[in-house]
Amino acid sequence: MGAVGGSLWHGIKGYRHSPYGERRAGAIAAIKMRAPVLGGNFGTWGGMFSTFDCALKGLRRKEDIWNSVGAGFLTGGSLAFRGGFRAARNGAIGCAVLLAVIEGVGIGMQRLMAGSTKLEVGFFPTTVRRLLTHALTQAPTPAVA
Repeated sequence: MGAVGGSLWHGIKGYRHSPYGERRAGAIAAIKMRAPVLGGNFGTWGGMFSTFDCALKGLRRKEDIWNSVGAGFLTGGSLAFRGGFRAARNGAIGCAVLLAVIEGVGIGMQRLMAGSTKLEVGFFPTTVRRLLTHALTQAPTPAVA
């Protein structure tokens, strides 16, 4: 996912920043140079996030949104750790907020989609009751031969 997104991003960037006659070559060169790096970074982030997420699930013995928010916090802090305390703190908070927003949007979408599948409680029994009452109160019609 990171390599595909990186190819698209750096291809467009290389195309735009190259001289007129060399745009295709500039796009290909940018893809070859930067897309694997972005793919590797995305893979590193995903691996650390999954590790922290599974560890938190094991420690807490729960599976809820706080595991992914905590995993995002730990991942962001770990990846920015070499930049010092301030960078690690900002990376951790930023990543945790991003994961909280993603989880919140996911919950909102689930509730939105689940609302359309709920049946009205009074609809079916009332309709069936009316049909049965109507059918039972009507006199049977004789069959015409």
